[in-house]
Amino acid sequence: MTETIDLSRPGAYPPSEWNRAVVNEFRANGGKVGGVYEGLSLVLVHHIGVRSGIERITPLVPFVLDNRLFVFASKAGADEDPAWYHNLVAQPKTTIEFGAETYPAIARVLTGAERDEICAEQSAAQPAYAEFQRQTNRVIPVIELQRT
Repeated sequence: MTETIDLSRPGAYPPSEWNRAVVNEFRANGGKVGGVYEGLSLVLVHHIGVRSGIERITPLVPFVLDNRLFVFASKAGADEDPAWYHNLVAQPKTTIEFGAETYPAIARVLTGAERDEICAEQSAAQPAYAEFQRQTNRVIPVIELQRT
């Protein structure tokens, strides 16, 4: 029997089990997830492991601006980039699930003033992201997921 994952307790489970539970709830509810994600939009980003070659799916909280979809490689302010970011840089052709839609996309890393502008917009909308940047010395990458 499989343990039911309590989505209000993210640190209580191994990341792979947590992600699997989030993906399952997302798909079962047309893109809606409860627990710590209650009321937030999520996007499921498919990516291929650089070393493993295995397809993985990572749930992320996106920022939507003018019909453009952005994700942030914040890793909650950790000092290293998340694995999914390295995977998308190595292989930017991807599939995303957003709401009840699944479609192909290209991951484009933003730089310079464009990156800074989107970060400022995101930080105003969700102040936790500004805090993540303050917690680390690295510049948190911003990735636009462009529908193809």
